[in-house]
Amino acid sequence: MKKRIIISFFVLTSLALSGCAGIDQTTDTATVSPQDLINLSDIQDTTKAEVTDISYEVEPALFEINETIDDYEEQIISLYKAASPSVVNITSVAYVFNHMLGQLTEEGVGTGFVYDTQGHIVTNYHVIEGADELIVTLSTGEKLTAEVIGVDETNDLAVLSIDAGQNLPTPLPLADSDLVEVGETVLAIGNPYGLEWTLTTGVVSALGRVIQSSQEGEYIAEAIQTDAAINPGNSGGPLVNMEGQVIGITSQIISASGSSSGLGFAVSSNTVQRIVPEIIANGRYLHPWLGLEMVDLTDYSIAILEEAGMFVPVESGVLVVGVEWGSPTEDADIRAGERGMRFGPYVIPVGGDILTAINDVPIESQQDLMVYLETQTNIGDTVMLSIIRDGKEQSVSVTLTAEPAYH
Repeated sequence: MKKRIIISFFVLTSLALSGCAGIDQTTDTATVSPQDLINLSDIQDTTKAEVTDISYEVEPALFEINETIDDYEEQIISLYKAASPSVVNITSVAYVFNHMLGQLTEEGVGTGFVYDTQGHIVTNYHVIEGADELIVTLSTGEKLTAEVIGVDETNDLAVLSIDAGQNLPTPLPLADSDLVEVGETVLAIGNPYGLEWTLTTGVVSALGRVIQSSQEGEYIAEAIQTDAAINPGNSGGPLVNMEGQVIGITSQIISASGSSSGLGFAVSSNTVQRIVPEIIANGRYLHPWLGLEMVDLTDYSIAILEEAGMFVPVESGVLVVGVEWGSPTEDADIRAGERGMRFGPYVIPVGGDILTAINDVPIESQQDLMVYLETQTNIGDTVMLSIIRDGKEQSVSVTLTAEPAYH
């Protein structure tokens, strides 16, 4: 599993405030904490198991929605009949050992959809995480063994492959999620609680949400918020517009009970279109990488740092506390602090560079930096970092490389 070593300010607050959790909101995005997010599949107690040119193209959809229907209810019915055969049920099987009972079988359920005519199925990574065997069930009831082509843990995406022959359903087309508007009617098709091919409807509640990934210190940008009822088992299913196009993949909810509360989130279709072709071509998606370990600068962390004798001339940004060996920021001479300051059991280097902007876009937190890198840059791009070193502003150019596989 890919891991990123990042020291966040939440480490500091957890030491001081015994682990506060909640929902951070900024002007343009909402950040959801891991404690508030519920992955929508039912897998339990399972064990986690150079960029090339991509010529792969997605075939256009072959089915058509009857646009002459005036009645709203009939449009929904027509859309469901056209799209639902392309939605699949995914059963994950994990074999676990119990000292008293021996080998036991555990199953989880999720959803996916047919992506292309080559038999690729797109779903959430957490639907298949830790599975020893995957079974895809078509709407006809036919069961097929699925092979994992590749995953992107950060964006919670996975690509499977099935051999359905002539029985492969028609692929669902992907919309341009940049054109989606708040208030649009959307349909969620999935298998909540194992109730196969369930349809729920709602609207797009918000756009551009930033939600925390299941991977520590990672974020999913450009998420779509919806009030369409989604529940455990819906994970990986399509969120479809009234044109029969996928605008997102249902992934997470905020709920105290574990059931739908009207706050659901989907990985956007443009994120899918950016990542899935590369997974199909290369087996994985390579992320642009700086190789920094950082601490967010907030009123609280600044006060602590200043008590330790560090001059902090800004009200926000990120403090560099580590530069990874062999990283592009090491080559660019970005510097971490050399004097250690103890925070409980942790020793944090202080006195390093303070990062305030990337390509003139202000950076107030690690989240801002990671979202910018993920959505606005590519491997090989040269970016300009605005830093403060010893109280003086400087600009440093850095050429992004691919994040190493060991992360």
